Amino acid sequence: MKVVMLIPAYNPDEKLIVYVKNLKKLGFEKIIVVNDGSEKSCDKIFKAIKKDCIILNHQVNQGKGRAIKTAINYYLENLKDYKGLVTADCDGQHTPKDTLKIAKSLEKHPNSLILGTRNFDEKDVPTRSKLGNKITTTIFKLLYGKKINDTQTGLRGIPNNFMEMSMKLNGEKYDYEINVLIYAVRNNIEIIEEKIHTIYLDGNIMSHFNPLRDSYRIYKILFTEFFKYTYSGIISFIIDILLFSIFSFAFDKIILAYSILISTILARIISSLFNYYMNKNLVFNNKEKSSKTLIKYYILCVIQMLISGLTVSLIVDKLKVEKVLIKVIVDAVLFFISYKIQQQFVFKVKENNIC
Repeated sequence: MKVVMLIPAYNPDEKLIVYVKNLKKLGFEKIIVVNDGSEKSCDKIFKAIKKDCIILNHQVNQGKGRAIKTAINYYLENLKDYKGLVTADCDGQHTPKDTLKIAKSLEKHPNSLILGTRNFDEKDVPTRSKLGNKITTTIFKLLYGKKINDTQTGLRGIPNNFMEMSMKLNGEKYDYEINVLIYAVRNNIEIIEEKIHTIYLDGNIMSHFNPLRDSYRIYKILFTEFFKYTYSGIISFIIDILLFSIFSFAFDKIILAYSILISTILARIISSLFNYYMNKNLVFNNKEKSSKTLIKYYILCVIQMLISGLTVSLIVDKLKVEKVLIKVIVDAVLFFISYKIQQQFVFKVKENNIC
């Protein structure tokens, strides 16, 4: 088989020995195991699999993301003739047959990212895993426009054309795996989901995933771009109000009749230019020339303004409700829609941008 197996291992037990033996029987010629700073008591486990594996060592625990990067670096330096890597956990969650299934799918689709997708509707799935995955899947769909049924699967097939970029992605622990998905979606890398069995031994007590700490890291990555977008919008709003106040005070003494209109226009031009610059460079890290994005940005602004005005007027006329409240609700919805349009169309992320 022209696919290399990768197993990040932190404090493994005897299940790793059995797993490695079964993988060898199924035809995995090269197996990389990364000892991610395991306790000395685990030395016997790594000694037992040494003849069947390439063992890479971290002196201290650095996290799953760093372990995967260590293995990828070794792969790029020594195993370029293979078609890619299959990553799997060491805690017994993945059956050898499912691992083989992902490897064969990677051989069949050498330019795609392969995900082993668990069935979270099965009865033996722990509540924390079921709920956590559904929340993350929903948020990922809303923010990045693609539904991935198992965002935290550790059974993945990584193609060669994705290997070098994987080394550059941020994240040292479980947050690294979500960054891989974000990058793949942004850059139109095909993601293929293969159904696998769901195995949770003793309530998944062997998992090193910390529900609070690691969930925080994952959601921080998921929301980073949207939080930057929100921050940009708030600062732009403050600038708009301050400039309006300054201009209206100055123009009141010169052209009273049109001071509000002129102040509004000037303040909006300056604040929107600031917002454009922030979104282009800080939020979406877009490297295109401004001439290609500025027109699209202002077309979106005009359309958004017209939709806001027409929608608020229509709702207020029909329902006879408070217009300020409706304005806040409508603009909040348009704010999120505008984020999606800017992300996917105005400032579309390019391949050289790193998550």
